Amino acid sequence: MPNVTYIQPDGKEVTIEARDGDSVMETAVRNGVKGIIAECGGACACATCHVFVDEAFMGKVGEPGPLEDDMLDGSAEERNACSRLSCQIKMNADLDGLRVRIASEQV
Repeated sequence: MPNVTYIQPDGKEVTIEARDGDSVMETAVRNGVKGIIAECGGACACATCHVFVDEAFMGKVGEPGPLEDDMLDGSAEERNACSRLSCQIKMNADLDGLRVRIASEQV
């Protein structure tokens, strides 16, 4: 199973083994990672799971789709080129070692 490391707003790092096919958000919520609110439960409707993907993984996670792109425009913390909603990133073997920094403001 692939590992994902969450860098929390306070700088603390938490590495968790994720199940294939689960989103980065689902993995965080299931394991009590602080900072991911996930108000909509993964429906890409709230932008409360905003993360910044490590640049080394941007090619593997890809670009946000149109709905996610719109949601990121309204995120509490300003987006950048590495912004993604963690509910839209599905874990798989290619993402083993993924590192994401959780946005300091979600609402």
